[in-house]
Amino acid sequence: MGSLRTALFNFLLARATGGQFLLRVEDTDNKRTVPDAEERLCRDLRWAGLQWDEGPDIGGPYGPYRQSERTALYREYADKLLHSGHAYRCFCSAERLNALAKQRNQLGLPTDYDRTCAAIPAEESGERAAKGEAHVVRLKVPDQYPEFLDLVYGHVGKKKNNGMAFKHGQPAFEDPVLLKTDGLPTYHLANVVDDHHMKITHVIRAAEWMSSTPKHLVMYNAFGWQPPAFAHVGLLQDQDRQKLSKRKFDLSIRTFEQELGIFPEALINYVALLGWSHSQRSDFFSLQQLIDNFDMRFTKGNTIVTFGKLWHLQKHFAQLYAEQGGTEFESIIDRIYSSAAQYSVDKQQNLILRERDLKSYLAMIVRVDAKNFTTVEDFYHRNAYFFEQIVHSDLEPGYQNQSFIHGVPILDLIKAAETISYVNAESWNSTILHSKISEIVTSSTEARGVPIDISSGMEERPSDVDQRALSKALHTYLRWALAGGMPGPSIADIMTVLGRSSTFVRLSDAAKSVREQGASKRESGVPQSEAIALK
Repeated sequence: MGSLRTALFNFLLARATGGQFLLRVEDTDNKRTVPDAEERLCRDLRWAGLQWDEGPDIGGPYGPYRQSERTALYREYADKLLHSGHAYRCFCSAERLNALAKQRNQLGLPTDYDRTCAAIPAEESGERAAKGEAHVVRLKVPDQYPEFLDLVYGHVGKKKNNGMAFKHGQPAFEDPVLLKTDGLPTYHLANVVDDHHMKITHVIRAAEWMSSTPKHLVMYNAFGWQPPAFAHVGLLQDQDRQKLSKRKFDLSIRTFEQELGIFPEALINYVALLGWSHSQRSDFFSLQQLIDNFDMRFTKGNTIVTFGKLWHLQKHFAQLYAEQGGTEFESIIDRIYSSAAQYSVDKQQNLILRERDLKSYLAMIVRVDAKNFTTVEDFYHRNAYFFEQIVHSDLEPGYQNQSFIHGVPILDLIKAAETISYVNAESWNSTILHSKISEIVTSSTEARGVPIDISSGMEERPSDVDQRALSKALHTYLRWALAGGMPGPSIADIMTVLGRSSTFVRLSDAAKSVREQGASKRESGVPQSEAIALK
């Protein structure tokens, strides 16, 4: 996620300013290089909508764009630093360096180098290297680092005199390695050389690299080059304020895409908000809107990552895609459809679909419930009542065991629900069904007040209050009868999706369950207030 955010900020700056966005592959660390890493990187960036203008796959005027193909250039500039006295060869073995680091650690010192090899005469150093003696090339940092203007943090720079730092009689020098024993460059040298030769004007990177920037400026000054502008953005941290790791939220792009089913625009929108400030009233941005509104107003300090906002954005884009239709909406349906067998939906098709096409049925559900869509798994769990029959006698708690709902006799609600049958198949749509439910409520309260449960202490109220009470009770009963009481789309939308036949099968089953329970109560004896309601 952190790498995606860095790429996104650089992409947005390039697009917002009419610049070029370059993809450069840093593949000079053999120990950490993964065979298919470049392929996955390109795939992930394209999935996220971040298309580059120059890169290893499409070329460009400043290629090659793989650092492993530019090693001769790095050696050339390492030699220039050696000849100018800004670098030196270090022949210390790994054993000596490990022992030195261990000693310094025990003394509470940074594990910096002691410049043992800096005193080797240049001629001797060159001869030993020519004979093939293993060595690295180190940058010889000055006594005082140069300051620089960071676009986020302002003036930054170290004031200490590094060349005179002693503790416990131990000199400490931050002389980073530029060329490794295998002749390949480290990040420090390769990026300075590449940024100059590729004419990079702005670099946005994580704040953890801020401490390395003075070292890079030493090389820019040594070469006589103009450095790019730097903007360091805070790190992404978990709720314990620890840097994100794969065990704590730092998921791969592939995980977001394939396992969670996050939309590219939702993830990009979410990542953009991690450390970037804007003046808009809404946090919802398409990629183009991000480009149009982007500036360098990054927040100082680290950013705590929680996923609540991501799911909120996921719902927003799902609703937007459902309203617009098109390829994004079709992609949602395809993903849900391909998982139907996993959730046993195929086993219920004949009972629910009644010769309708499953894919079209799924599309209807998504359209009415898009504002709640997060993942395919959640979709099937939340909308399970659309895919399986409801056995009302098994529901707990069950309204078949009650005589009143919100003070309204449940038998009155059953009779009211039965009048929905007056809506014919040709008129069976959400708009008409919504009007029909409102008509039922209005007509039931115009003639007289709604019967109220006497035992509850409630009295007859004005018709406007009665109408609200009946409306609430009727909607509660219908949701129980049609959806098992589960939250979700409106009642009219549920009936539209289920279809007229399935709707009345469920209403009939619910009424039967209530009446059977009521008969059982009368036979066993019930309080008078309930007996009145069950007549």
